[in-house]
Amino acid sequence: MNPRRVGAVVLRQLYLYLGSPQRVLPLFIWVTLDVVLWGFITRFLGQVSHSTFGFVPGLLGAVLLWDFLTRVMQGITTAFFEDVWSRNFLNVFASPMRVTEYVAGLVSIGVTNSLVALVAMFVVAWAVFGLSFLAYGVAIAPFLLVLFLTGIALGVLGSGMVLRLGPASEWLIWPIPTLLAPFAGVFYPLNVLPTWMQVVSHALPPAYVFTGMRDVVAGKPAPWDQLAIGGGLALAYLALASLFFAAVYRFAIRTGLIARYSAETVT
Repeated sequence: MNPRRVGAVVLRQLYLYLGSPQRVLPLFIWVTLDVVLWGFITRFLGQVSHSTFGFVPGLLGAVLLWDFLTRVMQGITTAFFEDVWSRNFLNVFASPMRVTEYVAGLVSIGVTNSLVALVAMFVVAWAVFGLSFLAYGVAIAPFLLVLFLTGIALGVLGSGMVLRLGPASEWLIWPIPTLLAPFAGVFYPLNVLPTWMQVVSHALPPAYVFTGMRDVVAGKPAPWDQLAIGGGLALAYLALASLFFAAVYRFAIRTGLIARYSAETVT
């Protein structure tokens, strides 16, 4: 893998941001709106319930973590869609760039965007609602890592789906985090779900993250064994997503699909 080629993919996105400052706003504005909206909802719930449950760390913290996963995924897919929208694939892959280098560049972009969004979320949550994850110290790092790996896997999978099915399939990718959220138990424990949904939940790495974080917020020890299972699943899904993207790429090259890539169809 050539780092210069990976850097070239990242540099292209940097030029897009520098040339269109309005592309930078979504990195901050949506996460800020999410934090403010859910922050006031959780504050209201705390006032009317008179419960000892910490709604701000329990619910607002869950929103922050789920937004982080979503931003990781969307950082990768949006960078990929930039090449879709500009019909740039033929130019990219006519160069000596390998598919692994291209994917590594997409992941690097997703990492950067998600970290920027994460800092923005933490700052707004701390400044407006007094929520600080620093109280948990480095213990929160494994939870973020599992979500980070899962977001990368979803981003690579989504990019591969669009490469195979064509640009019109883009609408299938954006709802993926929303479709997974009910199974991941972002806002509630898994035992409230029907049995069949719990079976699906145990196959999703984020379910272990949010179950563990609720234990930590409640003052219980972090379930490191369960988190290890989530981490193992995330790594496995990342490997499978990478193999899927590579297989789709080989198919696109072998069949000439990549040269027929248009705005609406790949047939």
